[in-house]
Amino acid sequence: MNLHTLLLDVVHVAVLLLVPPFLLGVINKTKAAFAGRVGPPYLQPYYDLVKLWRKGSVFSTSTSWVFKAGPVVGFATAVLAGLLLPVAGHAPLSFEGDAILFAYLFALGRFFTVAAALDTGSAFEGMGSAREATFSSLAEPALFFGLLVLGRLASSLSLEVMLTGGHWPPRSAASLVLVMAALFIVLLAENSRIPFDDPNTHLELTMIHEVMVLDHGGPALGTILYGASLKLFIFAALVVGIALPDLGNPWMSLGALLTGVLAVAVAIGVVESLMARLRLVHVPSLLIAACLLSGFGIVLLAR
Repeated sequence: MNLHTLLLDVVHVAVLLLVPPFLLGVINKTKAAFAGRVGPPYLQPYYDLVKLWRKGSVFSTSTSWVFKAGPVVGFATAVLAGLLLPVAGHAPLSFEGDAILFAYLFALGRFFTVAAALDTGSAFEGMGSAREATFSSLAEPALFFGLLVLGRLASSLSLEVMLTGGHWPPRSAASLVLVMAALFIVLLAENSRIPFDDPNTHLELTMIHEVMVLDHGGPALGTILYGASLKLFIFAALVVGIALPDLGNPWMSLGALLTGVLAVAVAIGVVESLMARLRLVHVPSLLIAACLLSGFGIVLLAR
């Protein structure tokens, strides 16, 4: 490993660990602007995380190690997935087939989050876990179909090759647009954003992700929120990475990617300001639509 590659890896890790909470601040500012309010400062998510991490921990005597492992595994899987995704035209971890590991890391994190919620023995958290498992089973095919389109175009199942392999052929434009639309829907679903879920709600019958973490507090809750921001950043970077051409210069690629990720955060804020939360019975329809968009992308490549 030469010095330049080492520097890129350090920058990659720094961006991955420092930027994600800022996206939440951008989303909140965008929503506040639409509502005619000043809104919280951009750095408010960082203050909230520090406040939670400085608190003590309280765990129910009825829970096991699974409850404590949920936040840690969720955070660890998000970090590993972020290391597989190229940020400055390079990924610290890259090998053939890592796109499959990328998808399954999120599945592993979700499994432990659901298991931690069920470990409390609360029927209320079990309700949220059932909803999370149901909706994720519809979101994952859309993600896999999207990765399949990218793998077909790049002739590789490595995310680094998929997203930094060069310019896409002109015939693939329609397929990539469909995949980006599908992945944006998956982004909203995987990160519990409107119209699938409302991260600010506390209405018992409408919560999905929030209800699963009600019994977590202090450092554990801070780890969950931090891991969620990492997940948001990674999915936004995946969507932007598909749209970005190969700029040749890693620093230009990094600047373009960060600009695009911030644009995605603004887009999320706009969506949440203009749309209401869907009724739960309508959520599967939108996720199936995402699967169809990715599926049509595969069909168009077979012309």
